[in-house]
Amino acid sequence: MAKRLVVVGATGMVGGYTLRFALEDPSVGSVTSIGRRKLGISHPKLKEVLHSNFADCTALAAALTNQDAAVYCLGTYTGAVTDAELRVVTAGYTIEFARILRKSSPNSAFSFLSGNGADPTGKSRMAFARYKGEAEKALLGGGLPSVYIFRPAYIYPVEPRKEPNFSYRLLRGIYPVFRVLFPNYVIRADDLAAAMVDIAIHGADKPETLILENRDIRAMVRSSRRNP
Repeated sequence: MAKRLVVVGATGMVGGYTLRFALEDPSVGSVTSIGRRKLGISHPKLKEVLHSNFADCTALAAALTNQDAAVYCLGTYTGAVTDAELRVVTAGYTIEFARILRKSSPNSAFSFLSGNGADPTGKSRMAFARYKGEAEKALLGGGLPSVYIFRPAYIYPVEPRKEPNFSYRLLRGIYPVFRVLFPNYVIRADDLAAAMVDIAIHGADKPETLILENRDIRAMVRSSRRNP
């Protein structure tokens, strides 16, 4: 039976690839994209839902009913917003969306774009790590049967874009060398997206929880290439 998939944050870098792979996957019958901006594309499988306030996802209950899986890529960059806003977007939005998803589709699988160093204990000195960890902790205890936590390190954009800050510009410049010296600390944006879609749609038949570090994601990508 064709699967019904939700993609959150499809206007972002990883979310854009996620949407593309979801639409191309023959086992996916419908894709509901939920975001704050219009995608500007059309597709027979695609239903677009605009939602401006992720602090309250109650209005999404109907759109999230009878879904098989969700891939959540909504987020923001450290330094792009205040610390308070970073926590709201990173943890608050995620927790609220998952709450409504569980009510509307209690058997849905959930793939979450977290990050390297995410700390569910809340002890990290890095705000991003604390807030991603807060989101992870809530998801793992939120009652969804299958939760897949993805913790990529540096995500290589693949396609040219305006980098959000100097650190990203530097990493993009040294990427050819960095990926050779430290392969388990980099992942292509398209490979990451493909892995998130694949496990959400084709995951285990029984409930499971997986926390996937960068090396685990790379192993998933290599395995999928050996077994098309």
